[in-house]
Amino acid sequence: MDPPPDRSLHWQPGFPVDAKLTLKSLRRGRHDPTHREEADGSLWRTALTASGPVTYRIRQQRLDDLDIDAWGPGAAELVDTIRTELGEHDRPEDFRPAHPVLERAWRRLPGLRVPRTGRLFEALVPAILEQRVVGLDAQAAWTRLVGAHGGPAPGPAPDRMRVMPSPEVWASLPVWDWRRAGVDLQRSKTVLFTARHAAKLDRAAGDPARAYGLMSAMPGVGVWTAAQVGHRALGDADALPLGDFHLGRMTGTALLGRPLAADEIEAFYLPWRPHRYRVVRLLELSPRAVPRRGHRAPRARPFG
Repeated sequence: MDPPPDRSLHWQPGFPVDAKLTLKSLRRGRHDPTHREEADGSLWRTALTASGPVTYRIRQQRLDDLDIDAWGPGAAELVDTIRTELGEHDRPEDFRPAHPVLERAWRRLPGLRVPRTGRLFEALVPAILEQRVVGLDAQAAWTRLVGAHGGPAPGPAPDRMRVMPSPEVWASLPVWDWRRAGVDLQRSKTVLFTARHAAKLDRAAGDPARAYGLMSAMPGVGVWTAAQVGHRALGDADALPLGDFHLGRMTGTALLGRPLAADEIEAFYLPWRPHRYRVVRLLELSPRAVPRRGHRAPRARPFG
């Protein structure tokens, strides 16, 4: 029998929330040690909060009825902020799809919201790992590094789940561990730099403008990387990932009938402000409307 949770919450929001769909953007690949969907329908996640590590489980039968259980030193903090993490702040009702493809996706995904974890460093590390490489390689690096250096998941977490390493652990990883995970020197140096400023980043979570300002001042953190953090940690429904290798092709082919050139993307998205990321997410979750991706960058080869 599982040990009782340290904190629990039964939440009946006055709006539809699909926890799995909303938090799916936080998962870094099928083997992410911090994210697990079980056969019984429950969603398990781990996090490193300011209060310490936490494992949390979300179960729901309806879009307006959720049970959250949490174990570990960060349980109280997690339960206190889980409504925000699940998009309580979000205003999807203000969104106007204005295109048949988006309208169909919008009707099909009523519980999709933009999350706001408030944990900037947690979102920033895997975003840096994803820079300029194929997604599968970045996910493999994340899985390997968290699996090897992350902390144990508190409570009755599913097998092989881990808690993301602390900033201090990231800052102390030897160069050969980065190389074995297939992470080049530039990306590893960027993670090391952000690890030294992790506390400042997380303190800025309540002020998105300040958070974006801090990230933009960090070497190796550009517009694309900041956007990846924005729509996960800051709840920014307008976080358009300019510079994404696939964005022009995905958007243009689905909504215009032809790929968009890089210099066309920002202007094309203007009518959907301040919901530009919401458009991107709807397209990502609409495989029938979006063709398979085109040419991929060369695969990285981990060392060792």
